[in-house]
Amino acid sequence: MRATRVIANLSVPDIGEARDFYVGYLGLSDEGIKMDWVSRFQSPDGGAVVQLVTRDATAPQDSVISVAVGDDVEEAYEEAMRRGFEIVYPFTAEPCGMRRFFVRAPDGNLININSHKDD
Repeated sequence: MRATRVIANLSVPDIGEARDFYVGYLGLSDEGIKMDWVSRFQSPDGGAVVQLVTRDATAPQDSVISVAVGDDVEEAYEEAMRRGFEIVYPFTAEPCGMRRFFVRAPDGNLININSHKDD
């Protein structure tokens, strides 16, 4: 598995209220994920990316980061199971086109390992 992108997932009570800070003050653009529970903000060069999450709509818990792995997501799932890592959310093909699972890192953080149709 090779991570191609890592995005911090910040928990917020209201994405709309937080938007002005990330767009107006930090100068990030709203990437328009078009889901009411998550929104991605990015710098023009793509070097700075953050997601705001009110509550993951399909998983039982919220993750602290999202790690894109391209087509290797199923292999990453099998490797996590082989290593005995705790799988919090099993490998799932989401309606939005994302394939993902949540694994708990040994430090306790919950990581969203994913592949999206746009990757």
